[in-house]
Amino acid sequence: MDDNDWLAERFEGHRAHLRAVAYRMLGSLTEADDAVQEAWLRLSRTDTGDVANLGGWLTTVVGRVCLDMLRSRRSRKEEPAGPHLPDPVVGRADGFDPEHQALLANSVGLALLVVLDTLDPAERLAFVLHDMFALPYDEIAPIVGRSPTATRQLASRARRRVQGAPTTPDPDLTRQRAVVDAFFAAARDGDFEGLVAVLDPEVVLRADGGAMPPGTTRIVRGAAAVAGQAFTFRASGQAGIPEPALVNGAAGMVVRRDGRPQVVFGFTVVDGRIVEIDILADPERVAHLVLE
Repeated sequence: MDDNDWLAERFEGHRAHLRAVAYRMLGSLTEADDAVQEAWLRLSRTDTGDVANLGGWLTTVVGRVCLDMLRSRRSRKEEPAGPHLPDPVVGRADGFDPEHQALLANSVGLALLVVLDTLDPAERLAFVLHDMFALPYDEIAPIVGRSPTATRQLASRARRRVQGAPTTPDPDLTRQRAVVDAFFAAARDGDFEGLVAVLDPEVVLRADGGAMPPGTTRIVRGAAAVAGQAFTFRASGQAGIPEPALVNGAAGMVVRRDGRPQVVFGFTVVDGRIVEIDILADPERVAHLVLE
């Protein structure tokens, strides 16, 4: 085995971890893969003889790459149409494959990713690397160009934003599934009261808008409004055939029409009620993500 093969083998041992870091930073599976690939290119051009902790070195490299990508993404947004709907990780309802398990360790739900997307890029990096991956502040500080104390403050601000939002679903997946099934049954039967009964009064629905311009996200708030939206969706003929799925580790649905995936529904269920619904209806994204 030559030096390059040896280095590539060591890198592959860290790939799943690096992809998990990048997914939390970017909320995009494609961009996460791009960030990991860039980390490999930088590694292959670097003399690592003095690197004592390759995993930590690679994590900081991916952090730098993701920070640059987030800043570039933000600079291109002239008038954001609404919150960015992150890529869901869609799996079979009966369990994860090993790749999904690695990607979603620590219960990274869609609701959490939506909140992370509202953070300043430096805040997001500090929170993700410290709170999710236990990187010390003095190792994060050089990435964001701040002192360790200022970096701690970045993470603290981000933590308050995250803790102030309902991002942690009920741990009982069977209970989640019962609530989601009740939601779809009520929508199918035209049962408005049944819908409202499974929705939190302050429920938030986000939808990418399907045929609307790229990046546009429609937001609906309140149980009555969300219930009405469910009826509109059903009446539009887009209902299709719902198929149980795991969406970022939580109970969700994939709606198929003519055998092809068309819509992904992600749910956050807290205390037996739905507090957030995320709907991805872009045909190209749905087809790619469900296939993956």
